[in-house]
This record gives sequence, structure tokens and C-alpha cells, in this order.
Amino acid sequence: MTPTEFQSKIANARALDFGTIFNQSIELFKKSWLQGFLMQLFVVILMLPFIIILYVPLFMSLAAQSESGQVDPNAMNSFFAGLSIVYILMFIIGILVIGAIQVSLNAAFFRILRNLDEGREVKTSDLFYFMKGEYFGKILLLMLVTILISIPAALLFYLPLIYVMVPLSFFAIVFAFNPEWSIGDIVSSSFRLGNNKWMLTFGLLVVCYIIMMILTVMTCGLGSLFLAPFMFHPIYYIYKGTVGFEDLSELNQIGDSEVF
Repeated sequence: MTPTEFQSKIANARALDFGTIFNQSIELFKKSWLQGFLMQLFVVILMLPFIIILYVPLFMSLAAQSESGQVDPNAMNSFFAGLSIVYILMFIIGILVIGAIQVSLNAAFFRILRNLDEGREVKTSDLFYFMKGEYFGKILLLMLVTILISIPAALLFYLPLIYVMVPLSFFAIVFAFNPEWSIGDIVSSSFRLGNNKWMLTFGLLVVCYIIMMILTVMTCGLGSLFLAPFMFHPIYYIYKGTVGFEDLSELNQIGDSEVF
């Protein structure tokens, strides 16, 4: 599918029903919860090294002061001042890398949702479909674009951020099914789709988020690992109902390795 064909399908798309998409999302979630849980678990595991790198020096400084029995506020200020540049650089690099890995997992998860929706078999290794050199550079650029859009929007009293969060939520799925497109085509097509279905998408995301938060609190936080991926299901069905998919080809099939 070309970007022109994509935009034409958006322009001619039929109206979508809130209740239908929500019910479809619940039914698909019953099939995809395990893959969603694994995706969340992989993100947490991949974040651990960066968390350790960022916080170990601070913990070591606190431990050294606790052994002496004295806490010197000036020493802490000196510690942060001396490491501020290093921390900022590591923080930026860490955010970009973690974000890119998460986007690659999210994109692969959308492809898994399609396979489950169409009754095909999926494998755990499918989650790592986009963790290849040919895709990861583009994903890193897409993550950088996301940050460059989000930060100015957040600085403008958050109202623009509420608007752009809908188009941004389509970045991963547009990339997932059109990985050969340029970054510009992915971004512009996501904004076209997001603008066309803004109210529907925003309403579904808000409802799903409220439900997820309530159940997360009820499960003392553990439920978020299972419930957070539910947010991807309405996005999938909005994309499917608006743009649809081309026939599967070898390029679009996910992995051929054995289940593990």
C-alpha cells in the first residue's frame, strides 16, 4: 500500500461504532493477553540495565554517607552537580533506546493482533520481528520524532499534547504494516488517520485507560502488566476498519521459527 492509497482509504472510510470496537477489543484481548503480558515483561527487563546505570551511583553515595552516620546536603548537591552532564546524556540515550525497543515491540504486537484476529498461529519470537538492523534505525528516528512532537506540546499547557496523543498512538501500527515507508510518510499518514478518527480514538483510549487504572489499583499494581496492552486493541480495530490490510505476502508474515 502506498501513502497515497492510504490517504484515499481514510478519505473514503465509513463511520465506526464505539461499542462495536470496544466489544471486539475485549474479545481479541481474550486471545492476546499472554502475548501482551510478555511484551510488557520484556520492556521491564530491558529497562533494568538503564535504571541500574542511572541510579547505582546515587545509591552508592547514599550508602557511603550512611556508613559514616552523617548526611551532608552539600555533598549531595556536589554529587549531582558533578554528574549532571553525564546523567543528562545517559538519560537521553537511555530514553531513546528504551523507547525505540518499546516501539519495535508495540509494532510487532500489532502484527500479532492481526494474526490472532484472523485465526493464525503466533509465536513468542514474533515480538522481536522488528528488532533488526533494517528496521531499528527507522524506529529510533520515529521515537525521536515522537519526543520532538511531545515535548513542545507538553510545554504549551498540555492542551496540544491531548490533541497530538491520538495521532501519536497510530505511529507504531502505521509503521508495523508499512515498514518500507519513509518517516515522513509514517508521521503524516498517522496524523491524517488520527485527525479523521480523533473523537472515536480519544474516547476509546480514555475509557480503556480508566478501566485499566481501576483494575490495576484493585490488583495492587500487578494487573498493569496484563491490562496495559488492552490499550492497543482499539487502535488496531480503528486502523483495520478505516484502512484495512492488503493480502499477506512473505514480507508481511511474522517469523517462521518454532514456538518457544
